[in-house]
Amino acid sequence: MFFVIILFSLSLTAQQFEVGLLFGVSTYQGDIGPSSNRLDLNDIHPSFGIFGRYNINRFITAKANFTYAKISATDAQTIDDSRRKRNLSFQSKVYELGLTGEFNILGYEAWGLQKRFSPYLFGGIAVFYHNPETTYQGQLVELQPLGTEGQGMDGFAEKYKLIQFAIPMGVGVKIAISERINIGLEAGTRKTFTDYLDDISTNYVNYNQLLLGNGALAAELGNRTGEYLGTEPINVTTGTQRGNPDADDWYFIGGVTVSYNIFGNSGGLGGGGKDNFGCPTF
Repeated sequence: MFFVIILFSLSLTAQQFEVGLLFGVSTYQGDIGPSSNRLDLNDIHPSFGIFGRYNINRFITAKANFTYAKISATDAQTIDDSRRKRNLSFQSKVYELGLTGEFNILGYEAWGLQKRFSPYLFGGIAVFYHNPETTYQGQLVELQPLGTEGQGMDGFAEKYKLIQFAIPMGVGVKIAISERINIGLEAGTRKTFTDYLDDISTNYVNYNQLLLGNGALAAELGNRTGEYLGTEPINVTTGTQRGNPDADDWYFIGGVTVSYNIFGNSGGLGGGGKDNFGCPTF
């Protein structure tokens, strides 16, 4: 919807471009952690981003961004006894390149501080890179190459891709504190098309079968219940439920934005004005 609006508005002359930074936090929702039905607020990490905004008119803005985030979770934080015994954990760095459209609900015009405050909605498309890891015997181990659910073995799926698409969407608010400087708050979620942000989706593979097919490390990390119980590896039947394949994973990024306005030759989007500072106008 946002891209349709943007394309329809391209005949208008934009007079303002912004470059800015995001200082925020990130987390995720998936198969590991306290709950698979909500964002994991126990593992929040810093995130950082750079972006450029092209203000088509007071209401429509196109934005490109590059953002770094970190996500992680552990079954140790859940109150569900069966999930604690499952004993899985992960962490991953996420590098996102996105293109979104923003709709300024009240209209936004930094030039002359004519419309210097507005909440906004945003949505678009993004491509991101992730690489889930876990700690094993004091070392970080990359999980995707191992095939912990039998990926790559005969009769099983291929290994999942580390580069994926997502749909970013969310809300924000911004205010021009001068004709040149904007600050804001933004909160957004990313609907992904993978269930493997955390390297867990479907079923266990029998320990001996996974050992023969993908090696000892895959077998050790495919089922870590034995570590939790202090026993030898648990040898469950292939097909025993490990994750929930019916729900893809999500990740969240939110924070503070600071941007600098670069005006066109004729000033702002709706006329000139002085670089004054007063109460917001609507």
